[in-house]
Amino acid sequence: MRRKSLYTAGFFLHFLLVVTVACRETIWVVARKLTILPPSVESIAADVEPAVEAALGRHLDPSNPVRRGLSTYWHLAGNEGGYGYFAPNVPSSFKLVFELHYPDGRVDSVLPRVSSPAAGLRVAGLLDEIGRTRYEPLREYMIRSLADATWREHPDAVTVRAVFGSIQLPTISEFEQGKKESYHFIFAYDFSRAE
Repeated sequence: MRRKSLYTAGFFLHFLLVVTVACRETIWVVARKLTILPPSVESIAADVEPAVEAALGRHLDPSNPVRRGLSTYWHLAGNEGGYGYFAPNVPSSFKLVFELHYPDGRVDSVLPRVSSPAAGLRVAGLLDEIGRTRYEPLREYMIRSLADATWREHPDAVTVRAVFGSIQLPTISEFEQGKKESYHFIFAYDFSRAE
């Protein structure tokens, strides 16, 4: 009987920790007003969030044995990351436009071309990586690689200007008011055949 009670208590403790970790992500997203839930729910989530963080030992010093024990338990149980029930806050997407300059003075604008939806997904992932890259030579190399592929399709072009920017999506309330996405310039590179 004593062993059964011990197992039951262990199960409920484990279940409580799993549910708390799972809810933490959702509460965090709702408290930050990243959903379409009403303000009353957002305010409840903002009030509950500190209690959940405290229950999970997040405010304790990293060297605290209780926090270390909980962290070890989460990693062993496989639930250290939590589970969110909302899509992540979708970041801005990036856009790369090539301006092709021809000897006769003509200028064409083209986007990176892909041969399939899977390739399009890979290019979108590459653009996200370029947007996060802070090391200038690597960023230029990745852009140059895409420019080279575009140059092969347009061999008459003399120079290529690669313009990279982000597309900012409107918030839900802005979208309801009719606002569209906007484009924000980040950087540009100029490449010539001589290079």
